[in-house]
Amino acid sequence: MRDVIIVGSGGAGLSAAIHAKKAGLDVLVVSKTYPTHSQTSQAQGGINAVLNQKDSTEKHAADTLKSSHGLGNQYVIQHMCENAKATIEWLDELGVPFTRDESFMIDQRKMGGASFARVCYSSDYTGLKILHTLYDTCLKESIDFLHEHMLLNFIVENKKVIGITALDICKGEVKELLAKRVIVATGGYISLYNGFNTNSKATTGDGIAAALRAGAKVSNMEFVQFHPTAIKGANVLISESARGEGGYIVDEEGNRFIDELKPRDEVARAIYEKIQNNHEVFLDVRHLGLDKINQAIPQERRLAMDFAKVKLEEELLSINPAAHYCMGGICVNENAQTTLENLYACGECAQTNVHGANRLGGNSLLEIITFGQIAALHCVNELKNSTIKKTTPTQQFLNDKAFIEQVYSFPNQIDFYAQKEFMGKIFFRNVGLFRNDLNMKAVLSQIRQWQKEFAFMGIGDKSKLYNQNLVEFIEFGNMLELSEVVVISAISRCESRGAHFRSDHPFEVEDFAKNSMAYKHEGILAVDFEGNKDEN
Repeated sequence: MRDVIIVGSGGAGLSAAIHAKKAGLDVLVVSKTYPTHSQTSQAQGGINAVLNQKDSTEKHAADTLKSSHGLGNQYVIQHMCENAKATIEWLDELGVPFTRDESFMIDQRKMGGASFARVCYSSDYTGLKILHTLYDTCLKESIDFLHEHMLLNFIVENKKVIGITALDICKGEVKELLAKRVIVATGGYISLYNGFNTNSKATTGDGIAAALRAGAKVSNMEFVQFHPTAIKGANVLISESARGEGGYIVDEEGNRFIDELKPRDEVARAIYEKIQNNHEVFLDVRHLGLDKINQAIPQERRLAMDFAKVKLEEELLSINPAAHYCMGGICVNENAQTTLENLYACGECAQTNVHGANRLGGNSLLEIITFGQIAALHCVNELKNSTIKKTTPTQQFLNDKAFIEQVYSFPNQIDFYAQKEFMGKIFFRNVGLFRNDLNMKAVLSQIRQWQKEFAFMGIGDKSKLYNQNLVEFIEFGNMLELSEVVVISAISRCESRGAHFRSDHPFEVEDFAKNSMAYKHEGILAVDFEGNKDEN
């Protein structure tokens, strides 16, 4: 039995692993893919921290709270902002190659919604550079990894999490992995917007779905951030760093119609409305010049050429908004503890009370590193006198082993890939930048139909070894589970707040200035709002 199992090997999981290992814990990192494939690598723009004396942690906290539209927790936000400088110094010591100014100090740029230029960056590869540095550190610390092992469920006994079940993708076998504590860092659920998002296809909400099944509460699942600038048709992210360096957003006449550094939800909706009214929208960075583009946003130049055959120094780049980031996730407290004993969550799979209704650009990387550390160090304190005895195999392991065997006999009468593609379309159109009750209820009806049909879907590939068809079928099951939560939460929030904009309720309503909460009661999904009598 391990001291700590960390599920997920992105920035949050690796941060937790390093801190836990350095504190002397026996650590195992379990991941569906490989660390360098994680979504952290797509966080291009940078990481927030107050390094300039003209700025202040109070301003950073105020910007974050304002962006959250009243749903952020001031105490948690303040703690993150106050520790941001130490976080940057730690990453710098590990070897993250931050871009430097003429005085060889870490350079900073401004992003939308910020009152000051406080984003530390490594060109426009910030997340990738942080991720590689963290992984290198894990290897130096001899941290154990199980790659290509997909989380199936948490093992819960006497209301305590004592481990996980996982599918060994290479061998097609279910494994039982026990631990005194489990930290889940599996990322978000943006693949609900299949074909209309900037993320890896692996972001299917596996950890959130497993936590929900295990009895944990999830929160604010209706809040999904749409990035304003993705390459039209390809939905490849063009980082906010392009606008932070002075890029313009223009229509086909060359007119700028929105302040490029407003919060992302406002910019994305303005672009979407233009497109819906039969206009084209472009990113224009020609005025920056080739030298500046190569120095500050070289990745964006390469992506524009690779996916659109556009030279940014000479041409306009056609863009559209795309689903990008999930503000909702597993409900945690200030110590990254979930509502289940022994289970922690950090990163995009967690609702940490930092982002609220809309994430401030530059805060995602800060949050994952900060809360990875918080989760690990709290585990260290909690494990001082902790012992768990368990006879294996557990019932959860037996159940999951039987389920995987059963999947091979599902009739496969319905192609779940076609349903997954259709899910992406109806989510983007009806649970996207603009929403209303009628359209969302139609989506909910379709989701419940798919849930009834799930056992009639199945897989065509019957092999055991490295069966990606099986993995994607399990992922689709998780997506079906979470899609219902997202839509019911969005229907229940009868207002517009941050990234959640309803054309039938276009204003913020004070009665909804609280987090939504979802949980399973005897297998039935319940959704309410924090503080309501029915929510406990």
